[in-house]
Amino acid sequence: MNLRPCLFALALLLPLPVLADDARADIQKVVDTFQTSLKAHDAKTLGSLFVADSKGWYTALGEASLDKVRKEHPGKDVPRYKPGSWQEFTDFVGKAKGPIEERFHNVRIQTDGAIGTVYFDFDFLMDGKVQNHGAETWQMLRTDDGWKIVAMLYSSNF
Repeated sequence: MNLRPCLFALALLLPLPVLADDARADIQKVVDTFQTSLKAHDAKTLGSLFVADSKGWYTALGEASLDKVRKEHPGKDVPRYKPGSWQEFTDFVGKAKGPIEERFHNVRIQTDGAIGTVYFDFDFLMDGKVQNHGAETWQMLRTDDGWKIVAMLYSSNF
């Protein structure tokens, strides 16, 4: 029996875990840059982390927050979720007057080297005070210019 083809196939598969580790490290750099540019009010760098024509951005209110908003606005249609855009967010970050920060906890990155996901818990702070918290997920895409955020979905609890 000739084992040469089997050994060749096995040798081709050996680098895959290394590639995934490199991709995870590159995605972590995007996560770190996101936090740094947010804190620095650097809207340009923050915007560069997204796929330019991306439309995927949604906020979902947690149950207690939804109830609170509906009680504050009786008779109004208060949606459970709403769309937004990375452009609106970077504009907000660039124009914010006081300190802003988003703290990430339990960051989990999964990737096959071409696409990836980032999932974490967060606290969003303005002027040193938590304004909201929840869970956030990013869909990532490896482009010729590096890893980019394609879509963002997060819960908002306040």
